[in-house]
Amino acid sequence: MTMESPLMWLATGLGLGLAPLASGTFGSLLGLPLAWWLLGRVRRVQLAVAAALLVAAMPLCHQAANLLGHKDDGRIVLDEIVAYPLAVLGQTAARHPAVLAGAFVVYRSFDIAKPWPVARAEAIPGGVGIVLDDSVAAAMAWLVVAGGLGLGWRRRAAGRG
Repeated sequence: MTMESPLMWLATGLGLGLAPLASGTFGSLLGLPLAWWLLGRVRRVQLAVAAALLVAAMPLCHQAANLLGHKDDGRIVLDEIVAYPLAVLGQTAARHPAVLAGAFVVYRSFDIAKPWPVARAEAIPGGVGIVLDDSVAAAMAWLVVAGGLGLGWRRRAAGRG
């Protein structure tokens, strides 16, 4: 299997995962337009599409990892791409570029630092673990973004009253 195969093309985020430095961050960039697009849909569609993408990514990431010889090879970024939208799911204010970018930074920070729940999820074998650690990082980022948006809303409301 070569890097030009459809599987590897998808798994490496159209080649962004081949970046010599910060491949996960470069690969995750494809998650930005995906998240922005999803946020323009009703929540039910957001959830359905996000879930379908996560489930579809599991066997693809598993196969790519087997071919590359590493459980979560740094060149595999499909997991980052499909997990990032979870960081903003259902938060319509996140369609604003500053919020989307802030959520991206928080998500990447959790994914890189791998605090306990993220590291624990990564220990799960196969494609499930490859995708689940990024999903947990995105869920943690979602909490931070939701909290930040909530605080911002309260401050604006208090300033008006």
